[in-house]
Amino acid sequence: MITVKAFVDQDGGYRGFKVTGHAGYGEEGEDIVCAAVSALTQNTVNAIETFTEDPISCTVDEGYLEFSFLETAGPESKLLMNALMLGLEGIEESCGAGERFLRILTEEV
Repeated sequence: MITVKAFVDQDGGYRGFKVTGHAGYGEEGEDIVCAAVSALTQNTVNAIETFTEDPISCTVDEGYLEFSFLETAGPESKLLMNALMLGLEGIEESCGAGERFLRILTEEV
């Protein structure tokens, strides 16, 4: 199962996220849930890095991505993070009747 932990501040603003694991939806290299989560998360990181001035930290490894804002996120980054979470929630809702391939958690930091 893929676990996405979204880090939020006391006002509900995103401070970052961590993605761990593999979905197990399909064979390695053919797992559409892993591919979708990877595409969404990596594109969000790339978009924030390219289109905003917000300082960030990001670590990527096999089955692992951890991203955080080093300061409060600006409006563009907030929009990109909201879009990311919308996409991930859509995947979580649609990828299996009762089966857990993706789990989204929220942690206040």
